[in-house]
Amino acid sequence: MISRLFPIETAERLNCGSNASTLRDTIFCARRISELRAETMRGRDTLSLTRRTCLQSLGGLWLGLRPTLSWSHDETPTWPGFGRAKSVIFLVTNGGQSQIDTWDPKPEAPAEIRGAFSAIETRVPGTRICEHLPRMAAMANKYAIVRSMSHEDLDHGSALYLTLTGRYHARRSSNPPPQPSDWPMHGAIVKRLRGVRTSLDAAVTVNGPAQIPINIGPGQNAGLLGSDYDPLLLGDITAEPTVLPGLSPLPALDIGRRHQRDDLLRSLEQSAAVDPATSAYANYNILSDRARNLLDRPEVCHAFDIDRESESLRRQYGMDRSGQACLLARRLVEAGVPWITVFWNHTGRGQDLAPDVTTEYGWDTHNDIFLSMRDRLLPRFDQSVSTLLRDLDERGLLDETLFVVAGEFGRAPLVALEKTFVGESPGRKHWGFCYSILLAGAGVVSGQVIGSSDSRGAYPATDAYGPWDLAATMYSALGIDPAGHFTDRLNRPLMLTEGRVMSALYGS
Repeated sequence: MISRLFPIETAERLNCGSNASTLRDTIFCARRISELRAETMRGRDTLSLTRRTCLQSLGGLWLGLRPTLSWSHDETPTWPGFGRAKSVIFLVTNGGQSQIDTWDPKPEAPAEIRGAFSAIETRVPGTRICEHLPRMAAMANKYAIVRSMSHEDLDHGSALYLTLTGRYHARRSSNPPPQPSDWPMHGAIVKRLRGVRTSLDAAVTVNGPAQIPINIGPGQNAGLLGSDYDPLLLGDITAEPTVLPGLSPLPALDIGRRHQRDDLLRSLEQSAAVDPATSAYANYNILSDRARNLLDRPEVCHAFDIDRESESLRRQYGMDRSGQACLLARRLVEAGVPWITVFWNHTGRGQDLAPDVTTEYGWDTHNDIFLSMRDRLLPRFDQSVSTLLRDLDERGLLDETLFVVAGEFGRAPLVALEKTFVGESPGRKHWGFCYSILLAGAGVVSGQVIGSSDSRGAYPATDAYGPWDLAATMYSALGIDPAGHFTDRLNRPLMLTEGRVMSALYGS
């Protein structure tokens, strides 16, 4: 609704200066349009508020608001943690990691709630986590846990979309395919705001795309912004001897010869009977330009060359695709990439099809949850994530990197066998009403627990946060005003997020 796009509180929040009267006028117009629409809905047939009228009014509003929504260096927003991060690493636990069996154990609850795992003390007195996370327990003074995350979406596709975009999908609790009209993922918006060619790339996705469990889920690309702003997508970086096999130029092909070949290729393309307006042609040009840009920049080859790392460090991360993805994330931070999404596990429940392949296991543990987590998931997760956190810290990168670990939801506070799923021992169903996430770096006060759940880990016992609040926090950390906007391909303004910065993370 128009009244939500331009709330009255905007006038109090913005330092308007000489534009104050313009802002008041436009807010008044917004309020009046909302009132007129309400009158129409009440049945006053003498009033007709058409689509054309709304668009014309919104156009006028935007022309009036546009100067006041931009802020100069003297008007920097005062959100806690604002601008503390040069990079964000968003590590996603695809499938829905159980909060009770990781970050929010319930040792005093009945067995059917607390599950098979014990809770252990961490380096922070009074904070306990799962016994199968000993490395993370030893590093609890380096991160903060939020135990009161909550939302209402209960299926993987739309919930992952919510996690990656900060917005509910139009089809909640469903598994919709990706659509061109989807809201852009966070990295795509950062790319839109920071520029396509920022650093190596403004946004990179590692170990993707995320499969649910075998179909690609929505919310992983630029959606309505267009493929220009899709993050650079890397899949299994252990599948080939190098991360990007075609990245190293041929020894006999210097930059001059390569540019000559590019010119020849463009000439051939122009003479071909191809409609440049087609989406396939546009996507081809985008990918070609990206490839040329990568080849012309030696720092790119350096960033993706994980063989430069010592064998010892690579093994500390773990030599599987999850561990090496975490290692590459650290190298991308060093290369200056603002947004790095890491799917720690590429499939939410690949164990159904490949029960003997550990790297195919995901967190969607409807059955066999304790066997899967104890033997396949938690040891590798504990190893790779703790090593990434320690490596960032020891290299002095954590102060300017916001590190986030989150899944699309948690698991139900009841252990039960589901006959419609593969497996012979009990597990836990989807549960979005309460789950936990982890954050570290970029000004986050470490060693603390934010929020709490009830005695069963079922619902927040304190104020709840949602993925929209996490989005606002991550944007703010990068120095992007979460109360601001971005524009789509038609230059229409879109609100960045409806969330609020999680001030408690910064001690506020």
